[in-house]
Amino acid sequence: MKHTLEGAYTPKNIEDKLYNFWKENGFFHAVMDKNKEPYSIVIPPPNVTGVLHMGHGLNNTLQDILIRFHRMLGKCTLWMPGTDHAGIATQNVVERRLKAEGRNKYDLGREAFVKKTWEVANEHHSIIIKQLEKIGCSCDWDRERFTLDEGLSNAVREVFVELYNQGLIYRGKYLINYCTSCGTALANDEVEHEEVAGALYHIKYKIEGKDEYIEIATTRPETILADTAIAVHPDDERYAYLTENDFLILPIAGRKLRLVKDTYVDKEFGTGALKITPAHDPNDFAIAQRHNLEIINILNADGTFNENTPSNYQGKTVKEARILIIKELEELGA
Repeated sequence: MKHTLEGAYTPKNIEDKLYNFWKENGFFHAVMDKNKEPYSIVIPPPNVTGVLHMGHGLNNTLQDILIRFHRMLGKCTLWMPGTDHAGIATQNVVERRLKAEGRNKYDLGREAFVKKTWEVANEHHSIIIKQLEKIGCSCDWDRERFTLDEGLSNAVREVFVELYNQGLIYRGKYLINYCTSCGTALANDEVEHEEVAGALYHIKYKIEGKDEYIEIATTRPETILADTAIAVHPDDERYAYLTENDFLILPIAGRKLRLVKDTYVDKEFGTGALKITPAHDPNDFAIAQRHNLEIINILNADGTFNENTPSNYQGKTVKEARILIIKELEELGA
């Protein structure tokens, strides 16, 4: 019988058939054997916010090479597959789809929105698994997991409680990135920073008991309502006559602010004085920790101004508050 070789390799004629043969015969399934040296990789679970890209392809190819090499060495080898729910990011994907349809999550209601989110997660999960199989990943598919699986969620809670009981983690106040649309915290690597054109506003803070003031410059004048101190460099001769027993008066609110001396302040920038707003700036927060300053949050969860601001600011958005505070400062001559 004669066989004619094709002119070029055609993957579809062999790859799916070969992969299914591997999978059906359990070649990737790890069986515990205490007599063998163990070797395992837990796949960095791809988010179900979309499908895999070239970076995932490279990442998983390298893992597959390692797993197949150690499997051939006769080790007890496991490549643990799974996907990550990436709740916030997945929610954003759904919200963008709804926006394109002229709707939002409130139009759907909680139950329907959760259902819609699961649909997107399941849709992408199915594609991701097919992609991993298509590039020949030798994962132990009998052990595939999802980060919202009950067992995994319970394990995470158990570990956190145990670490807390051992005093290795603690709860405390600190600054977070917060999304007023999703109503949740965001990790640092989930925040995209961009530079925007802005203005520098110069504001005068009167020194208590003196006919003098300290001038500061800020791009966010509305945040002065959360100020708790003014900082200067301890070696700045311009402010040598002031001590940490001196106070300044916050314009509009009339609150007393502490004067602190801290080496973080750049003597060469502007007037060499810095307004300290611990609840809304990470550097200011660090200074507040060093000097035991009060921390005042002026924002509600939806991004509007809260009860820690004068009544005419409460309920205002940041942009609305900025216009109002500039007007009031100008009227005060501050």
